[in-house]
Amino acid sequence: MNNQYPAQTLLCVEELRESYGDVAILEGNNFEVNRGEFVCIVGPSGSGKTTLLRNIAGLQPPTSGKTVFEGQEVTEPPAKLAVVFQAYSRSLLPWMSVSDNVALPLKGKGSKQEIATRVDQALVSVGLAGRGKVYPWQMSGGMQQRAAIARGLAYNPDVLLMDGPFAAVDAQTHIELEDLVLRLRDEYNTTVLFVTHDIDEAVYLADRVLVLSGAPTKITENIRTELPNPRNQLETKRLDRFGEVREQVFTLIQNAKSHASI
Repeated sequence: MNNQYPAQTLLCVEELRESYGDVAILEGNNFEVNRGEFVCIVGPSGSGKTTLLRNIAGLQPPTSGKTVFEGQEVTEPPAKLAVVFQAYSRSLLPWMSVSDNVALPLKGKGSKQEIATRVDQALVSVGLAGRGKVYPWQMSGGMQQRAAIARGLAYNPDVLLMDGPFAAVDAQTHIELEDLVLRLRDEYNTTVLFVTHDIDEAVYLADRVLVLSGAPTKITENIRTELPNPRNQLETKRLDRFGEVREQVFTLIQNAKSHASI
């Protein structure tokens, strides 16, 4: 690793900007994500959250600035970084079984038996044991998103980027998936950078919440939630600290909406 960065720093975003023609989308963003952290990014609708995540993942080059992952500048998707998208129905290939979808990033990374074992382990971890032979279109939306998460976890990434992955599922499934991803963070000892428009979700999941302004977007606040672990949907959300952070994030986003440039 480049000695410029502390050993605990896994991901470093430096002066990252993005423009579409003359329209500025992202403006001079800087932040770090440390190993083992769960960091949520939240902001007003249209503030460029997905664009920021795509820049970080190496899926879309920024106009200027850079992302450094494990000491190396990101110019293409890194091998130890996985992305889980919101649109699970488009990220899973419908003509392939669930097991084959999960195995996609493992091509050439072990023997056939080793890959099969890792796929089975990932499916067990997300609650899809025995579902490997079915096809995505034969499963509910929540189950499809579990399969997408399993694919992201199958090769033990050092960081998991998640782009509003629970926005398209029903409320009960949403809650189940939140608790699932918290458990998987610990089980796989991975780092999570999670984009969401849901303030309650951001506060419940995160060690830190990064709040974005309106476009052109920059990070206006870096809030440590200071909530105890493990977390529980009922008990955690009753805590005074949860309410305090929720109110702070809500106020910042409302202010961002009212001051956003058109």
